[in-house]
Amino acid sequence: MPTPDQILEGLAAIANEQTWLAIVWHIILAGIIIALLARWRPERKLGAVAATLPLLSVAALALSAGNLFNAIVFFLFAILLLAVLSLGLPPGRVAPAPTWARLVGGTLIAFGWAYPHFLRGASTLKYLYAAPVGLIPCPTLSVLVGFTLLAAGFTSRAFSLSLGVLGMFYGAFGAFRLGVRIDVVLLAGALILMAFAMTIRTRPAPTS
Repeated sequence: MPTPDQILEGLAAIANEQTWLAIVWHIILAGIIIALLARWRPERKLGAVAATLPLLSVAALALSAGNLFNAIVFFLFAILLLAVLSLGLPPGRVAPAPTWARLVGGTLIAFGWAYPHFLRGASTLKYLYAAPVGLIPCPTLSVLVGFTLLAAGFTSRAFSLSLGVLGMFYGAFGAFRLGVRIDVVLLAGALILMAFAMTIRTRPAPTS
């Protein structure tokens, strides 16, 4: 297994060599945020399926960098969320989340958007448009956990718990194994999402 220093070097290499892709992800996220502020409410399935795309991006970059563990984990979770959970969501548009969930979700999105780590010699301004969201695990998961909270968990306990488990693992690993202490923000957000998931009412089984 790679050492923490080797893992950090690999993540830093992705963040610094693929800044163009980080900028693309920031543009996409900006468009989504503007649409949400304009009171756009996407279909649950569309929103949940879209949430898997950054996971595939992280998986592809991890594979190109030789990090097979991250590549496999993110690919499998993307497939899990897409094929097993997202496509089985109840029809309808995203339900409004409680105020506290919107506040926590917005905070997590802002944290992932400007994730202040891994860019070498970067100014504060550069983090606002080139932080490695969509490139490496923790900022990407922070943004996805945030959007899932905004979407009231997409009304899916399974989706929310699955994403929460992934966020909890990477938040804890980053903060306590790799020494990136700011990842406790992701860890806290993932735990909040998992707690929120337990309040989501599952659909009753169909009667014969």
